[in-house]
Amino acid sequence: MARSDHKPRLGVWKFASCDGCQLTLLDCEDELLQVAGAVDIAYFPEATRGSVRGTYDLSLVEGSITTLHDAERIQDVRRRSRTLVTIGACATAGGIQALRNFADIDDFMAAVYAHPEYIETLSTSTPIADHVPVDFELRGCPISKQQLLEVVSAYLCGRRPVTPAHSVCLDCKLRGNVCVMVAHGTPCLGPMTHSGCNALCPSYNRGCYGCYGPKENPNAPALSERLDQLGMGRAERLRFYRTFNAWAGPFREESERHEP
Repeated sequence: MARSDHKPRLGVWKFASCDGCQLTLLDCEDELLQVAGAVDIAYFPEATRGSVRGTYDLSLVEGSITTLHDAERIQDVRRRSRTLVTIGACATAGGIQALRNFADIDDFMAAVYAHPEYIETLSTSTPIADHVPVDFELRGCPISKQQLLEVVSAYLCGRRPVTPAHSVCLDCKLRGNVCVMVAHGTPCLGPMTHSGCNALCPSYNRGCYGCYGPKENPNAPALSERLDQLGMGRAERLRFYRTFNAWAGPFREESERHEP
């Protein structure tokens, strides 16, 4: 791949993940062509076989750290990146695979693999920020296409990205949704979940699953009190907080409060 010296260089990196957040970038379609015209896509295995070695002006990192090789490689990515942005629940909170952090990894391997002695892994799945400094975190499972474009545009323009800090509840009000907890008694993580999905699940009369992680200053104990009033037992509440962002601080702390 020929290098273009007058364009910022973009690298897209994958660690332990399902690739969904990288696919969100590819799903930008027409917008992706504009991004490709504004940057030199120097490394993006999901989209091209070519790569340009060296340093990167902006690195988008998907996935959590689950192996010793991951832990070493993210240090190299950080050294070579002027700006590093983590994208998705795996990169910002350890992902669904961080459920292993609450149990013994050896028990998991013995249950899944016929020869667990051949498996090399860390005992935990942790977010990128636990290992290297991160300049910005973009949450979601998967991330929002609009928010991703905002982040890339912001760093191309030399400014801080602007993404909403409010909860899914405000998105429901903006869409004119009736509250599923108030109207139907449906458990919902919307009151403490970061905006980003445009209240997708509540718009179909389903409770929020917390795909975008905790919003700023969430009040988890108050939500748990309401869930208790709705008849959700202690064990159910524990599982309720352990989904896509189980290792995110507020979700983790509240789930641990409901452990036996």
